[in-house]
Amino acid sequence: MDLKQELWRQYRHNQAQLHPLRTLFWECTLRCNMRCRHCGSDCKVSTTTPDMPAADFFKAVDDITPHVDPHKVFVVFTGGEALLRPDIEACGLELYRRGFPWGMVTNGFLLDERRLDGLLRSGLHSITVSLDGLQEEHDWMRQTPHGFERASNAIRLLGQTDDLLWDVVTCVNPRNFHQLEAIKEHLIGLNCKRWRIFAIFPMGRAAHDPELQLSDELFTGVLEFVKQTRAEGRIICNYACEGYLGPYEREVRDYYFNCRAGVEVASVLCDGSISGCTSIRSNFHQGNIYRDNLWEVWENRFQPFRDRSWAKKDQCAHCKSWRYCEGNGLHLYDDEGKLLSCSLKRICG
Repeated sequence: MDLKQELWRQYRHNQAQLHPLRTLFWECTLRCNMRCRHCGSDCKVSTTTPDMPAADFFKAVDDITPHVDPHKVFVVFTGGEALLRPDIEACGLELYRRGFPWGMVTNGFLLDERRLDGLLRSGLHSITVSLDGLQEEHDWMRQTPHGFERASNAIRLLGQTDDLLWDVVTCVNPRNFHQLEAIKEHLIGLNCKRWRIFAIFPMGRAAHDPELQLSDELFTGVLEFVKQTRAEGRIICNYACEGYLGPYEREVRDYYFNCRAGVEVASVLCDGSISGCTSIRSNFHQGNIYRDNLWEVWENRFQPFRDRSWAKKDQCAHCKSWRYCEGNGLHLYDDEGKLLSCSLKRICG
């Protein structure tokens, strides 16, 4: 028995009981200026789903405000591409006035010096920029000319900014796997201090694009790369939180595996749906802000997120690692509630 993992398991179960809301994602738009091959939400340049009015989201924020310390609940704007909303700065400032720290996820294409200055003056605390390879591979993935150039410029700007927490995320696929070392050097050259690496899970457009899926050998190679990069200490590198990694636990992340969705993380989607995080399928939605009080939903629902016993079936039913895994991240489940990918099986066979 691994004492450290046992303590972590106890902590994880205690958090599920307490479920302190720590992060709230707002899918503020489904519009996007790119058409990324790996998009899990299948956002579009033109969408029939209108942006959620800011007043509707702030009504939901006001539902939770009496019950939390706003300074301890981080709000993250996501999409789509959040910077397509012309009122993002105004929304951020309104959160700042209410005492909520806020950040955003962006592809970086629209993040120039003027826009960054406006975001900072509106109270921006953190930002994540995506970079999915060097020029040819990034622009292939994003299906947008000059995407690499614009994302790199955004990262360069952030590298010159003080008092802002930021990182870069990279989705690894067979085309950019062999560039990981070069991507690392590129980011270090742009003064990037934090880098998160993901594999692409088979949802949205990626479900129908075999070019994006890593073989088990390449998947293990990604973990080995992260492990080596962490040992070097030149950039803080973490692998994503999607699943239990057995022998790589704490070798490739600063923490043991923990799916925080519905335990510490909630999201309000563009249509008002309430979920754990924006990557999780609609069959896990717990309510809708247009008919439900966000705080009541947070307090009284989310049972599939907080008690994972339902997931001990199929390939997980007799798995010796169930105790520490409990079925991987919920974003890896399809509309029928079946697990699409087991990280541990990919490593150990």
